[in-house]
Amino acid sequence: MSVIPPTGNAAGLPPESRGPARTDPSGGAGEPAQQGLGRRELIKRSAALGLIAVPSAGFLSACASGGGETTKGPDQAPVTKENPFGVAKGGKLDVVVFKGGFGDDYAKAWEAAFDKKWGTASSHLGTQEITGKLQTRFNGGNPPDVVDNSGAQKIKLDVLFKAGQLADLTPVLDAPSLDDPTKKVRDTLIAGTIEQGTQGGKFVALNYVYTVYGFWYSGKLFKEKGWTPPKTWDEFLAVCTKAKEAGIGGLAHQGKYPYYINVVIMDLIAKKGGLEAMKAIDNLERNAFEGNPAALAGVEAVYELVEKGLLMPGTNGLTHTESQTAWNQYKAAFIPSGSWLENEQLKQTPDDFDMQFLPMPPLADSKLPFEAVRAGAGEPFIVPEKAANKPGGLEFVRSMLSREWSTVFAQQANSLTVVKDGVDPNVKLRPGTQSAVAALKAAGTNTFNYLYPDWYGEMDTAIQDASNELMAKRIQPKEWIKRCQAAVDKAAQDPNAKNNRRS
Repeated sequence: MSVIPPTGNAAGLPPESRGPARTDPSGGAGEPAQQGLGRRELIKRSAALGLIAVPSAGFLSACASGGGETTKGPDQAPVTKENPFGVAKGGKLDVVVFKGGFGDDYAKAWEAAFDKKWGTASSHLGTQEITGKLQTRFNGGNPPDVVDNSGAQKIKLDVLFKAGQLADLTPVLDAPSLDDPTKKVRDTLIAGTIEQGTQGGKFVALNYVYTVYGFWYSGKLFKEKGWTPPKTWDEFLAVCTKAKEAGIGGLAHQGKYPYYINVVIMDLIAKKGGLEAMKAIDNLERNAFEGNPAALAGVEAVYELVEKGLLMPGTNGLTHTESQTAWNQYKAAFIPSGSWLENEQLKQTPDDFDMQFLPMPPLADSKLPFEAVRAGAGEPFIVPEKAANKPGGLEFVRSMLSREWSTVFAQQANSLTVVKDGVDPNVKLRPGTQSAVAALKAAGTNTFNYLYPDWYGEMDTAIQDASNELMAKRIQPKEWIKRCQAAVDKAAQDPNAKNNRRS
């Protein structure tokens, strides 16, 4: 039987985060997703154990069908064009959602719509304890049917994949779109969505939330102080210096969760060295960090904030919500995060705060312009391989990619999804979300996104740990480079690395 190895406290290891305990990013969301994000990267992992589980022949034949009916499998209705996965009427659907920055009201609305259409009885769990609630269920062979695997306690995606716990979602991509049956679902997605959710050459996670990463500031504070939003790193340092002189921190960051300060470091590297510098890290190249001038420039720039005392006092010891709330109280000029931030901070944000997004101001002689932003799919939804109602789980994911459900998410969570034109234009967005949309429009094709956090969880953890030491002045930039390269070299020994390659 495939099992998930103990992680985090279960293995005697300290937890970490990828972003808001939303997210993280997913995203990110509410991390990186997130995320996290995530939106949030998470718990340190042990090596994955177990054999790859193989879908039943009946299920495989059903998903491979292009149209007419096929033989009915266990708990499965006949497969048709309208019911491509054979969802049984009147069955049960078990949904677990990370309840962080995006909340979970959107999922409850989805489940109600799904139950109405299919006559199912959905059970819902909104939680921030994904690992705590689900690890034993995965190991016991009775996982939920759909999981939003995000937050500070998400289960590492690569761990689940290696343990054979993730269903292949390619059949969803090849199914007809609910909005236009003449199109496949894959043709309705924003570019990069499929790549973001691919492990070892298989599409196994739908990163649903389209997240933008960078700095955030208060339009009200900047107007009152007469500050101009910076477009270069030198201008950014100048504003941080003015903030310090005014008794305000320049930069707040979520110190207990170094995922966030890595947004700054890694974005500076990508902008300074261009897409090739980013791909070198994702592709585990020997000079990804060591011998890469862009990497050294990026980490030295962030360390300058530490040396010059431009951080908000105490920020290194705060959680994401603590730092973000202090920022909402005008105790810092900037904070890094994904676009889940606005929804996550709704209760703490003053009505006239005027939250605004700022692309990462580039270093001098950067290959990517100021307008370039890290943007991509976050908040990974999965269907477990051993789900009791796998057909229902796959259909639920297909429904998520309809304009109707995408609009519900935008209304409930104040964030965009990976569905092209997936939000009713009559829906009014909040200031932060509006500014993120404007930034995406200004960026055009100048968007980028790292894949290593999902491909190599242990490597991501090691880089976050190095950044934590850096911000606390326990190591210098060159030691950070050395530790990050060591993490890359270790990840390169992973047999699955040959399947994770960016061109």
